[in-house]
Amino acid sequence: MSKIHPQARTTPRVRTEIQASPLSVDALTKQYILTKATARKWKSRTDTQARSYCPHTLHTMLTLEQEIIVVELRRLLLLPLDDMLVITWEFINSAASRASLYRCFSRYGVNQLKDLMPVYESEVKTSKTFKL
Repeated sequence: MSKIHPQARTTPRVRTEIQASPLSVDALTKQYILTKATARKWKSRTDTQARSYCPHTLHTMLTLEQEIIVVELRRLLLLPLDDMLVITWEFINSAASRASLYRCFSRYGVNQLKDLMPVYESEVKTSKTFKL
C-alpha cells in the first residue's frame, strides 16, 4: 500500500465517498474542492487505488526483430551512432530516428562504443608512480 500525501485532496476514503455519492460531478467538485476531471475520474472508476502514470508499453520505431539486427550490427561493425543510423535508414527502417536508435542501443547496453572495443594485453597501460 502506498503512503498518502498529507495534503492530498483525494484519499481512498474520499474516493469511495465520491463513487457512492448520487451527486453530480459539478456538486462533487464544489464539495471536495476538486477539478471536474478528477471528480469525473473517481466517479467512473470501480477501485480507489491510484494508478501509475508510467507507460506500460514502449513505443519504438523498430520492431523487436529490427532491434536485434541493429544491435548485432553495432557489436560486429563497431560503428558510431550516425553511421549506424544511415545503415538503419538504408536497409532496415527508413522511419527510424537518431534518438530512437540511441534509446535502442541504451536498452541493450551497446550505446558506449569504447565498451564494445576489444582490449588487448599490449594496450593495457600501467600507471606510473612518482620518483622520490
